[in-house]
Amino acid sequence: MVYNWLNVEQHCSLCDERCETGQSVCGACEAELPWLREHCLVCALPLPASGLICGECLKRPPAFDQVSVPWRFGFPVDTLISRFKHQSQWPLGRLLAEQLSRHLQHAFDEGLPRPDALVPVPLACKRLRQRGFNQAHMLADWLSAALAIPIDTKSLQRVQDTQSQQQLDAASRRRNLRQAFALSNEPTIAGRHVAIVDDVLTTGATAEALARLLKRAGATRVDVYCLARTPKPGTL
Repeated sequence: MVYNWLNVEQHCSLCDERCETGQSVCGACEAELPWLREHCLVCALPLPASGLICGECLKRPPAFDQVSVPWRFGFPVDTLISRFKHQSQWPLGRLLAEQLSRHLQHAFDEGLPRPDALVPVPLACKRLRQRGFNQAHMLADWLSAALAIPIDTKSLQRVQDTQSQQQLDAASRRRNLRQAFALSNEPTIAGRHVAIVDDVLTTGATAEALARLLKRAGATRVDVYCLARTPKPGTL
C-alpha cells in the first residue's frame, strides 16, 4: 500500500482544528489574534488613527529608525510569548517567529528596507543560566533562516546583570540599562543596516540603549523587529 502524503491533514497549532495545508494557524484563530492596526510610524505604539507619529517620538526621537511588529501585546499572543519564554515551549516560539517572518516579508515587499544583519538582544549570563536559552537569539535564528538575512551575535554583549525590566516604569527602565550593554566588535557594524530582534517592546528602553550603541559604532540604520508591542496603560 502506497501512503498518500497529500492526504495528511494540517491542524491549527492554537485550537487543533483542521486548517489549510501549509498553514500553522487556522483562519478563525488568525482573525482573533490582536493584530496591530493604527500605530506610531516610528515606535509602533498603538494609536487611534493611522499615519501618525506619537507625541513621545516627536518630543524625543529615538535612536532606532522604525519598529516592525505584527501584534499588540494582548491575549492570546501574550500567553503564547510567556509560555515560550518562561516555560521553554519552543514550538510556540517557532510558530510566533513564523508569523513574524511573514509580516516582515510583506513589509519588505511594500518597501521596508531589508537589513544587512539581525542582532538579537543579548541576555545577561545569570539570566541565561537560569532560563537555559535566549528567546531573542532563538527568534533571530528562525527569522534568519526564513528571510535569508545573516544573524550577528558577536557585536553586542550584555556586560551588567541588571534588575528585570518587567516591573519598572519607563524612567526606571532607562536608568536600569545605563552601561548594561557594550559593543564587542565595532568594525562589523560600521556602514551597515541592522535590525534588533526581541520578543516584546514595552517602553522601548532596551531598543533605545542598543540602537544608540549601534549608531555610535557607525550603523547607518537600526530597525527593531519584535513579536508584540505593549500599548499605553489604560488603553486597549
